[in-house]
Amino acid sequence: MLSWPQRLLPVVLGGGVAAFAYGVLVERRAYRLRRVSLPLLAPGSPPWRLLHLTDLHLTQRDRRLVAWVRRLGEEHPDLVVLTGDAVAEARALPDLARALDPLRSCPGVFVFGSNDRYRPIAKPPWAYFAGRRRRPTGDRLLPTAALDALLSSWGWHNVQERRLVLDLPGGPVEIRGTGDAHIGRDHYDRVAGPPDRRARLALGVTHAPYRRLLDAMTADGVDLIVAGHTHGGQVCLPGFGALTTNCDLDRRRAKGLSWWSVGSRRAALHVSAGLGTSPYAPYRFACPPEATLITLLPADPTA
Repeated sequence: MLSWPQRLLPVVLGGGVAAFAYGVLVERRAYRLRRVSLPLLAPGSPPWRLLHLTDLHLTQRDRRLVAWVRRLGEEHPDLVVLTGDAVAEARALPDLARALDPLRSCPGVFVFGSNDRYRPIAKPPWAYFAGRRRRPTGDRLLPTAALDALLSSWGWHNVQERRLVLDLPGGPVEIRGTGDAHIGRDHYDRVAGPPDRRARLALGVTHAPYRRLLDAMTADGVDLIVAGHTHGGQVCLPGFGALTTNCDLDRRRAKGLSWWSVGSRRAALHVSAGLGTSPYAPYRFACPPEATLITLLPADPTA
């Protein structure tokens, strides 16, 4: 007669196999558009909508993702914000162009992540918890200049270490951005300072939401910060959440909206779980891929 551990083992193994198959075959392709509202504008301001895209990690094989992103053009956002890691291989640039083509007539801004510069590599799962990053090498370079040229040809703005003011519905918005803090390419000192007085909203854009950037932007008076990089944890446990953020951000902020405070100032923070995965880790669990449509609304003056 089998002991209870012997009887339980096939159940545990079977459950593990089923969960792995679900994460690879179902959830990582269960794309969704999350819609959130954020009352950040001055009372009486007309609302406007920001579409946040990040971490597509696009390859030539991702035809379903390309088709899904194309449908986002039906939303007609007032601003598209792309926060990096758009492609995972050089030959995917035409696929990215096809995916984003219905959005190219919208105003847009972008920054790069490490995987817009360097091809991803296979890593053991525990590497995401170790806090150490392998130094990229020249043999892994991606055509970042070609990606920049593609997006810029649509009139989209590269805001890495740059500040600009865009006239959007309802008035001007100041946007500042940085390079990827995960590989030490952030130079916030080049865009630091109080927001432009003409702007009705100050927006911060970066790939990886490291605390040093969130602190600096919030202290300067930025109203909303958007970032990607975390994949929402990519593998989450029900009732516990993300296992890691792959940066120094706390796990409870791995995805979604929250508030970041520095002294008496605070900024809204939106971290997207993103739409893709590394080609070497094609798995998601309890953390479906997403894009987010953020509707900015006037604040309640009585609140």
